[in-house]
Amino acid sequence: MFSEEKVTHMAAYLLLKNDRRMPCIKLLKLLYLAERQAFDKWGSSMSGDRFVSMPHGPVMSQTYDLMKGFGHKQSTWQSLIQDEADYDVSLKPDTEIEELDELSRSEMRILDSIIETYGHMGPFQLVDFTHDSCDEWQDPQGSSFPIKPEAIFRALGKNDLEVKKLVDKNREEQALDSIRHY
Repeated sequence: MFSEEKVTHMAAYLLLKNDRRMPCIKLLKLLYLAERQAFDKWGSSMSGDRFVSMPHGPVMSQTYDLMKGFGHKQSTWQSLIQDEADYDVSLKPDTEIEELDELSRSEMRILDSIIETYGHMGPFQLVDFTHDSCDEWQDPQGSSFPIKPEAIFRALGKNDLEVKKLVDKNREEQALDSIRHY
């Protein structure tokens, strides 16, 4: 189940590690790469977001909508993250790491790893990287279409049995989440 609070804290953490500001497309790519690493490590998403192939690479769908302002006026996203000129976003002043209590230490380690590995790359270097390195992404020819978890698992090198087990695990987690939020 998608957690706006979790993805907002993930984005805020990455912004804190990058002088509190970055281009939207770079933030989207870093968040996607973090989710991909979580899939590889744990077999599930940190945020519960859905993934889509878009012309500039794989994207977290609901996070993209939040960034474009499709959320509620008083959303968690808007309480911590603000739009800037030139398609940048920034962390609102006075936001500190202690406020990001939705993130576990292991999730922060994944985010740290992503910043360490990819943080030096520019936005369109990341677009090119995800086009070349994320085999689950397929060019949507100007449109968009879903990326299924099994495509991510296969792209990460999981065999058929592992993919089946991980997909089943994800379905069970989604069913439990829907019951919890009912």
